[in-house]
Amino acid sequence: MFGRMVSIAAAAALFPAITAVSAQDAKPAAPAPEAKSGPANAGPPPAAAFAQLPFIEAPSLSPDGTRIAARIAVQGKMRLAIIPLADTSKLKLLDPGDFELTSWKWVNNDWLLLRAGEMQPVQGDSWYVSRAFGVRADGAKINVLATPTTGQNGADILWIARDGSPHALIAMQNSIYMDENFWPQVRDFDVSTGKSKIVQSSMTNVMNWYADTAGTVRMGIAYDDDRRSYRTLYRTQAGGSLKTIARATGKGSTLGTLPALILPQSGKAIAIDDADGFDAVYDFDLDTMRIGSKVFDAPGYDVDGPFLDPTGTKMMGFQYTDTRTHTKWLDPTLAQVQADLDKAVPNLWPDIVSWSNDLSVLIVHIGAADSAGAYYLYRPADGRMSVFATINATLGTKTYAPVKTVRYTARDGTEMSAVLTLPKGREAKNLPLILMPHGGPAVRDDEAWDWWVQFLASRGYAVLQPNYRGSTGFGTKFNKLGEGQWGLKMQDDLVDAVGWAAKQGIADPKRVCIVGASYGGYAAFRAAQRDKGVYRCAVSFAGVSDMTAMLRYDGSFLNGGRDKDYLRRQAPDLKGVSPINFAADFSTPILIMHGKADQVVPVKQSREMVERLKAAGATYRYVEQPLGDHHFTRQADRLQFLEELETFLAKYNPS
Repeated sequence: MFGRMVSIAAAAALFPAITAVSAQDAKPAAPAPEAKSGPANAGPPPAAAFAQLPFIEAPSLSPDGTRIAARIAVQGKMRLAIIPLADTSKLKLLDPGDFELTSWKWVNNDWLLLRAGEMQPVQGDSWYVSRAFGVRADGAKINVLATPTTGQNGADILWIARDGSPHALIAMQNSIYMDENFWPQVRDFDVSTGKSKIVQSSMTNVMNWYADTAGTVRMGIAYDDDRRSYRTLYRTQAGGSLKTIARATGKGSTLGTLPALILPQSGKAIAIDDADGFDAVYDFDLDTMRIGSKVFDAPGYDVDGPFLDPTGTKMMGFQYTDTRTHTKWLDPTLAQVQADLDKAVPNLWPDIVSWSNDLSVLIVHIGAADSAGAYYLYRPADGRMSVFATINATLGTKTYAPVKTVRYTARDGTEMSAVLTLPKGREAKNLPLILMPHGGPAVRDDEAWDWWVQFLASRGYAVLQPNYRGSTGFGTKFNKLGEGQWGLKMQDDLVDAVGWAAKQGIADPKRVCIVGASYGGYAAFRAAQRDKGVYRCAVSFAGVSDMTAMLRYDGSFLNGGRDKDYLRRQAPDLKGVSPINFAADFSTPILIMHGKADQVVPVKQSREMVERLKAAGATYRYVEQPLGDHHFTRQADRLQFLEELETFLAKYNPS
C-alpha cells in the first residue's frame, strides 16, 4: 500500500506527512517526498507548483473495494487509471485520445462504463458527438457501445445494473436526419460483449427517456417544437403501455416538477422541488405528478441532490452546499464514520467520496479551501486509514491563503454572497484586488480549493468571487433575478462587489482587475467595454464575445437546450450585450487567452474579438493555446496561462 497506516483518531496529527503516488509510462514511480518548509523570506511557490495537474480526480471504488478507477496526471495530461489496490504497480492507463472523458462508473467488479464525446465535422458543420464504452477492469478489452447507425447523441446512460450483471440501459439516436430514427431508442447493453437489444423503441418528439432504479423504462418527455407543447409519458409497471399523464402548451410553458429518481414501486419517486422557494427533496407520486412530504432540506440553500445505496432500494444520503459542500448521511455506518472524521480533524473537511458495496472500504478526501489535501483509504472494521495520494505533490497538504464567505448588498438592495481569499500573512487593508466572476452562469462559487485563486493570492492579491444574481444554490427567487440580465444587472453586481471591498478597506479601488473564464471571460470582456474607471485591466480565458454566434454554435450554452424562449429570457437583446459589437468602447488593457481545441466555447469567439480590438486600436494581448481545451486538462496550458497572467498583472495592476 502507499503511505502509512494510521488510526482515525491520529489522522489530524499525521495529516501533513502524506506521500503521493506518481504514474509515468503506466508505472507508478516512487512516492514524492513532502515538500520541506523553506526560510520565511523564501517567497511563494513558483507558478509551476500551482499549475500542476491534480494527481488524482474523482476516485471510484469497484463494488468489491479491490480496485479504484480515477483520472490521474501522467506526463502533464490526465488519463483514466484502473488501479488494483493489492498491487498498484499493475495499474492500467486509458488514453481517450481526442475524446473528452466526461464520466466513468463501475458496472460490476470486472467492467467499467465510460461516457465520452468530441466535436466532429458533420455535413459541413461541427457537432458534439457522444459515445459510451465498456472497459474491462484489467484494461485489456474495450467495447464501443453503439450500433452501426448511432447518431449524434449515443451515450445517455439511464441505468446501470446493481446485481453484478454487466448490463446498462443507454438511450441513443440512430440517425442525424429528422426521421423516425432521429428520436432516441433505449437499448439494453451487455457491457462485456458490446451486444444489445432494444427495450424501448423511439417515439416521435421524445428526446428524453427515464428508467427506474430496477431498470425499467418508465417515463419519456416529448416536445413538439412547432406547437410548443410538452407531454409526459408514463408506464405504471414493466410491460405496461405508455400513457400521457401531463401536458403543457404555449410560449415558455414547462411540465413542472419531474422526478430525480424513479423507484421500483409503482408510482413512487423522489423529486427535487422548490415549493418553499428553495430546492428540497420530496416524495413524488408519478400517478398524480405531485410532490408529497418533504424528505430533506437545507434552510436558506438549495439541496444538490440525493443518492441511493448500492442496492438501489433506499436513500443513502443528500448533498447540499451552504458556504461549502456537505453530505447528510442516512446510512448509519457512514454517518458514524463522518462523525468520527469530523472529530478527528476539526480544522479540515473530511469527505467520504466513494465506498464498496458492503461499506468495508471507503475513500475519504481530507482537505480544505486553503489546502489541496489528500485521499485516504479507510476500513471501518479496524478503524485504520492508509494514505493513498496527495492532490498536489509539490504544494503538499500545507495551508495557504485563507478563504471565507462574505456578504454584500447590490445597488438595488439585493443581498448576495462572495468568496474572499486573502494573501497569507498580509493585513487585509488596501490590497490590490482581483475580481473573479464564475462561469456558467448558472453555477456558484463556494469555499473550496482553487489553484487559480490560490496562485493569485500567493502573489499578494485579494481575490473576490461574487455569487451575482442568477447564480444557483440560493433559491429560485435569487436565480430568477438573473433572467434577462446577462451583461446588465449581473454586471452591476460585480461592480458593487468591488465597491464593497473598497468600502471595507480591504481593496485599493485604484488597483482592481477583473479575471474570468467562460461566462467569467464574457464578464471580463463586458467590463472592459462597459465599466470604464472601475478596472485597471481585464483577463478573459475562453470567454464569449458574440452571444448571437454562440447560440448558433450551441443552443444549450445558457442551459436552454431546445427551448429558445428560455434563452431569450436570459438575454433578450443578444447584440446589445455582446462585447464584439462595441470594440471601440474598450477602455482597459485586456489579456485574452483561448484554447484552439475548446469544444465548449469555440476559439473564434476570441479570434474575432481580437480582430475588432485591433481595428479599434485597443490595448490587448492575445495568446492562443494550440492544444488547449476549455477545462485546462493539460499542465503546459495551465502553466502558460499563469505565467502570462502574472506578467500581465505585473504590468497593469502590480501587487
